[in-house]
Amino acid sequence: MTTTLQTRADTGDGPAPVTGRLASLARSLVGRRRLAMLLVALIAVAAAVLGADAESRLSNGGYTPTDAESLQADRMLADRFHAGAPNLVLVARAAGGVDTAGASAAGADLTRRLARTDGVVYAQSYWTSGDRTLRSGDGRVALVLVKLGGNDDRVHHLVTGLVPDVTGRHGPLDVKATGYAQVNAEADEQSATDLTRAELLAAPLTLLILLATFGSLAAALVPALVGVVSVVGTYAVLRLLTDVTSVSVFALNITTALGFGLAVDYSLFVVTRYREELAAGRGVTEAIAAGLRSAGRTVLFSALTVALSLAALLVFPIYFLRSLAYAGIVVVVLAAATSVLLMPPLLALIGRRIDRWDVFAPLRRRLPGSRSPEQGLWHRLALTVMRRPVVIGATVAVVLAALALPFTQARFALMDDRVLPRGSASQVASDTIRGEFHGAQTSPVVVVTPDVEPGSDRLADYARRLSALPGTVRVDSAAGTFADGRRAAPPGPAAAAFHGTGGTWLSLVSDRDQGSAAGEDYVRAVRAVPAPGHVLVGGDAATQVDTKDSLSSRLPWAGAIIAISMLVLLFLFSGSVVIPLKQLVLNMLSLTASFGAMVYVFQDGHLKWLVGDFVHTGQLEVTVPILMFCVAFGLSMDYSVFLLSRIREEYLATGDNTRAVAFGMERTGRLITAAALIVAIVLGALATSQLSILKLLGAGLALAVLVDATLVRGLLVPAAMRLLGHVNWWAPRPLKRLHARFGLTED
Repeated sequence: MTTTLQTRADTGDGPAPVTGRLASLARSLVGRRRLAMLLVALIAVAAAVLGADAESRLSNGGYTPTDAESLQADRMLADRFHAGAPNLVLVARAAGGVDTAGASAAGADLTRRLARTDGVVYAQSYWTSGDRTLRSGDGRVALVLVKLGGNDDRVHHLVTGLVPDVTGRHGPLDVKATGYAQVNAEADEQSATDLTRAELLAAPLTLLILLATFGSLAAALVPALVGVVSVVGTYAVLRLLTDVTSVSVFALNITTALGFGLAVDYSLFVVTRYREELAAGRGVTEAIAAGLRSAGRTVLFSALTVALSLAALLVFPIYFLRSLAYAGIVVVVLAAATSVLLMPPLLALIGRRIDRWDVFAPLRRRLPGSRSPEQGLWHRLALTVMRRPVVIGATVAVVLAALALPFTQARFALMDDRVLPRGSASQVASDTIRGEFHGAQTSPVVVVTPDVEPGSDRLADYARRLSALPGTVRVDSAAGTFADGRRAAPPGPAAAAFHGTGGTWLSLVSDRDQGSAAGEDYVRAVRAVPAPGHVLVGGDAATQVDTKDSLSSRLPWAGAIIAISMLVLLFLFSGSVVIPLKQLVLNMLSLTASFGAMVYVFQDGHLKWLVGDFVHTGQLEVTVPILMFCVAFGLSMDYSVFLLSRIREEYLATGDNTRAVAFGMERTGRLITAAALIVAIVLGALATSQLSILKLLGAGLALAVLVDATLVRGLLVPAAMRLLGHVNWWAPRPLKRLHARFGLTED
């Protein structure tokens, strides 16, 4: 009875009550606000407990297509021959030289101890094999090559337990570790440290922006609280996902930032609409119902657009991208659900105290736009642009298109040790290998011939032809060692390594950089050599070729998923066929600066001081542009929906396109700017990471969001809307009837 009386009293004598499912949901949650808040608190505590060990269950690796030929070759090498490219390399340095008695004894002992370790497929070194390519030219450094068996998680477990024992001082040797497994392990540890730094940076800045936007400390704390609940839920989501699929270690950094930013953004719009409804004369309950009816609909629709944009990542057969898609989709839905379900009871408990502690009230009253919509900064900007839409629109479009030009020179490669901070142990060790071990066997191209026996003439003929390829230093096989198209040495004791449970394999040492375009061309040349039966080509360079080919072949499908889903959703939202097409073009333009900066800064190394020092390689990690595009496109469409919802609302009420655009810009301009700043800060905090892959992703996403919220939403959108006029809202009659029946409306 008390709740009912209070609810009626809160409605006051303002505008008529609103209808619709979301309004009914809001009233129901307000009526049971204490129970709802108790349930939220219990669920949050349970999620915190469940997600406590999420970080320890995340997986390393996952950057290779599951159907790649190179991956099949690596598995067959491990299963049949207990061989394969090393994934752990120890760099041993001796001040007096690696050939002294003490260094030789220590190196041989270290190698034998590794070979006896459980989980080690093989371990070989300069001291045990006599291979002089594993010794530096000055005789002070030698290599130990180790192959750890198992999947990425098993390898990670092995390397974290093994490396501390085998690095450091071993007699006269000073040992450092590198290789694929060690690089992943160090990246895992670094990402955890970076996450803490990013959260400590983003949280207070976000609260400050909310405070500046609302003025009221009470209003600022509400979205911040929803964001915290969303982050707690994100940990639980990741923990549950690890039970059904492998989830990348980088998912924690990316999804917590995305979930917090979106939850705060969505709550920001709901709180703003609630305050507007209170100012219009509604009581607390009806203001919440009216606010959720309009803002809640837009929130749910916006979350759907972001989720569908992330879903495009699922077409790529790489679990790094797929796991980010799974986690991202669930986190976006969680952020929207948290905003829609938590905001009504929370706002009901706060009531009209939402404007308490308005610390910036005196300042905001002096700012443009604080008196009336017609005097607002965004209203005046929209009218200014719409007076000269061709000049302003064309100028901005040309500038944005020009910013994308550096991306035409983009070069792509897989992640290697140079993703780590400059001076890290793995990075220093790998620099030593690159500088002093040209032609070493740390990353050979391997060819598995399952249908050819080790002693056959066909094998010798095949090895001879492979050794004649430009770039081949030598070919090691069961038939001997070949170089320059002829046999250089007969089979020796080492040839036993090429015998297994069926077939054989060859190791091709090349002078090509395995991560370069020349290395890729070399792999293609190897695959083009006529083979004596079915062969599988593997190794680091082959993995890079397979990954890039796989990604490029699926890019059209990902693009089609995003384009078609956005066109359909925006049509259902707006009832127009013109607005969806226009938004696709504008969203593409909003990404130009990010993709151009990606090359200019991170590939070419210009303006590094803006994001902090990193090792630039002249290449970009191949998966990052795809991930950035899907996330940034979804966020861009997210802001489009918020703006279009207000423009459409006014257009349906007045039929005046110009007035509707100016009204929508004024009502959402400050909010979209604040929301974009929050997301840019939260995602941009990733740029403080010491890992260049996260630094690139954070800086690129932050720039894309800021460009979209300013140049695109502030200048291009009003220019395009003015040029198209009433055509903006056109649709063929059959589609109009379809929208009338199935369109997304508040009711």
